[in-house]
Amino acid sequence: MQLTDVLIHLDQNINESEKENIIQQLRTVEGVIAPRFNKERKHLLLVSYNSDTTSSLTLLNEVKDKGYKAQLVGL
Repeated sequence: MQLTDVLIHLDQNINESEKENIIQQLRTVEGVIAPRFNKERKHLLLVSYNSDTTSSLTLLNEVKDKGYKAQLVGL
């Protein structure tokens, strides 16, 4: 297993319910280990995942498919 982190920047403000929906959606992706929002920078989403199973692009597309504007941020 290759553990990797990706940082996703959301371009808009979202409420707690929307954040929870994004987290729950990401948890359904095979290989996702720990999706979580930064408590101080609420528009940043950090996702730990198994890169042998999924990719950062797949995770970004999961967020975008929910209708959010987002992009990957280099760590």
